[in-house]
Amino acid sequence: MKRGEIFSFQFVRFLVVGVVNTLVGLSIIYSAKYFFKAGDVAANAIGYGVGICVSFILNSRWTFAYSGLMVPAAVKFFLATALAYAANLLTVMTAIDGFGINTYLAQALGMPVYTVVAYLISKYLVFRLKIE
Repeated sequence: MKRGEIFSFQFVRFLVVGVVNTLVGLSIIYSAKYFFKAGDVAANAIGYGVGICVSFILNSRWTFAYSGLMVPAAVKFFLATALAYAANLLTVMTAIDGFGINTYLAQALGMPVYTVVAYLISKYLVFRLKIE
């Protein structure tokens, strides 16, 4: 498998969806806090929940042009998101505790790990259609 087959225009679409979902999620968080006086935890949970749903819809339809069953794909997508988050957190904590890297830089280092892990799992497990 060549690098171009893994990281193609599809990966660029995945990145665009990530930006859109981040903007939507952040807008929801800020709106919940400002207009509805929600606390930080509640606002964050609502914003992330909506953002992950937006990400699933856009990635399934636009990024991967998935035509399979949506409920199993959604379950796998949410699990993939959790795994990508765990990889991000592992990277961040290793950078901070293992290498003494500044916490702000460590957070930034975790972001590409999350993105690549989420993309690869989405491409090869979540939105992969079985060829019969």
